[in-house]
Amino acid sequence: MPEDVRPRVRLFGELLAHWARERPGDTALIFGDRSWTWAEFDERARRLSGALAAAGVGRGDRVAFVDKNHPACLETTFAAAGIGAANAVVNWRLSGDELAYVLNDSGAKVVFVGTDLLPVLDAIRDRLPALERVVVLDEYEAFLASGEPHTAAGLDEDDGVLIMYTSGTTGFPKGAVLTHHSVIAHGLAAGTAFPIGPGDVNLVAMPLFHVGGSCYAVSGFLYGEPSYLTREPDAASLFAALQAGITHAFLVPAVVAGIAQAGEAALKAFSRLKYLCYGASPMPLPLLRTALAAWPDTKFAQVYGMTELSGAVTALTPEAHRDASRLERLASAGTALSGVDIRIVDPVTAEDTEVGEVWIRTEQRMAGYLGKPEATAETIVDGWVRTGDVGRLDDGGFLFLEDRVKDMIITGGENVYSPEVERVVAEFPGVVEVAVIGVPDDRWGEQVKAVVAGEQLDADKIVEFCRERLAHYKCPRSVDVVEALPRNATGKILKRSLREPYWRDRDRNV
Repeated sequence: MPEDVRPRVRLFGELLAHWARERPGDTALIFGDRSWTWAEFDERARRLSGALAAAGVGRGDRVAFVDKNHPACLETTFAAAGIGAANAVVNWRLSGDELAYVLNDSGAKVVFVGTDLLPVLDAIRDRLPALERVVVLDEYEAFLASGEPHTAAGLDEDDGVLIMYTSGTTGFPKGAVLTHHSVIAHGLAAGTAFPIGPGDVNLVAMPLFHVGGSCYAVSGFLYGEPSYLTREPDAASLFAALQAGITHAFLVPAVVAGIAQAGEAALKAFSRLKYLCYGASPMPLPLLRTALAAWPDTKFAQVYGMTELSGAVTALTPEAHRDASRLERLASAGTALSGVDIRIVDPVTAEDTEVGEVWIRTEQRMAGYLGKPEATAETIVDGWVRTGDVGRLDDGGFLFLEDRVKDMIITGGENVYSPEVERVVAEFPGVVEVAVIGVPDDRWGEQVKAVVAGEQLDADKIVEFCRERLAHYKCPRSVDVVEALPRNATGKILKRSLREPYWRDRDRNV
């Protein structure tokens, strides 16, 4: 393992300032054919802080970023943090209604938006009363240059720096407030399973509106080595990153599946990686075995976590991936990272049990859900975060996930919460009752399925109806029309019964 050079900083700004002093001329960030040194990155973030302050953004405020991956998003996170504000990084694939809800919920004063996405924002502009300024990315450099380098005083490590949206039991997204302390704690803990050393280049390809994008990027910045940012994790961008010399990458299983399906040339190209970290959804065991065989010199690390925990809290180490004596552990989520405690709890009695809800205690946890104290209290209990996942621990502390208390569906690394989809499907004429479940998909991990009952229902038209009202990844890929949904004695829909035929005989049942 390389020497640990990571600075023990309290605030985001201290991280950039440290490397600007220690390695001012070294490359910090690469994006396409452009790159920035640590000195340049630090100066740009401080100048953007000044521009935001001049625009009326201060401590406790929020800004928002709506675009595909772009260096400006990372700069905005550091710049907002530098004045005590937080960056709400918004899923650029949201529909107009969804985008309006998230922007209003965040209360963002300034929104940075990609040129291609400006029409969506313009269409809802009159529904965003708190929004004071829109900065199109074509005008970003001019906006940044208008600011004077600024470093605020009196900031606290518990100030929010990122607002990451995750769905909730009401079917509407909730903004998890991640702090200086929680995100830096995550970076330090995750580095124990995914170390970066001199000469390494870290790929940041996952969407920055995920913790697997923004928080993973911060983890890499802690080492002072270059990060290579891609606009999207498409084939052309990934191969360009390989040509540029990336050594470390975090990818969701769906992307790994795409590489495996691309043939021998693609598999050979990716064998250059020193480390491949994967997560956000389970990797099907046949795919994992294929990747392990194709890349014998690559160190694999699987991570499990959630937005409310700033990212990963467990890891299946490279050694565990290739431990022939305990092959069953390939189906696990690994063991707790440094500073992470795990409890398995009966979700009804809150007593410890062998199989039950996974509870996590760590300094990585969010401050809470923005503006939602009741939802926060439901999720954080005496310092423990309720994950909503059902699991067990084996004799070595390896966590096996068995099911979900929540009805979360994870498709291609995207979280889809079934009540959000059900709320839309229920509006389709003739639908009497609906249940949305996740069913296995060998590429995406899960796909969204709606099961409906009603009169004269057309499955294809229901899918089309959803696509007009939801981000496409949330829409049902298939719809089953049944006479009635199964219910228990109290009238609750038995989703486990609906899922069971699809997950039967699978290596994992989540």
